[in-house]
Amino acid sequence: MLVIESWVVNDNSAVPVSSEMVLEALQSRFDSGQLETWLTSSSGRSLAFVTNTERAMVMLLEGEDVPGKHAVDPGAQGSSDGFILSNGQDDKYPNEDTVPIREAFRLVRQIVDTGS
Repeated sequence: MLVIESWVVNDNSAVPVSSEMVLEALQSRFDSGQLETWLTSSSGRSLAFVTNTERAMVMLLEGEDVPGKHAVDPGAQGSSDGFILSNGQDDKYPNEDTVPIREAFRLVRQIVDTGS
């Protein structure tokens, strides 16, 4: 039996987002200056999206005590800052640990659509 995982944006909304709607939700938050977005799945997984408007950290956490996985850009040089978290913290990441914003949007949509 195939179980479809649903995702919600952690903004006090209980309404699941589809793979098509998640990009609109990210763009809306992005446009309003919210550069950090967390999504939670019906199976308890978490998906983090943090951007500096050019690059993004995309991280998938399987559970509280399970190490997460994040998207990488092998061979990318340098680092980028301006990853503003909801608590005001300004993070800086090596570019190889982030991906260009368009790729980040594609990855989030894929995870919400397929679970991987």
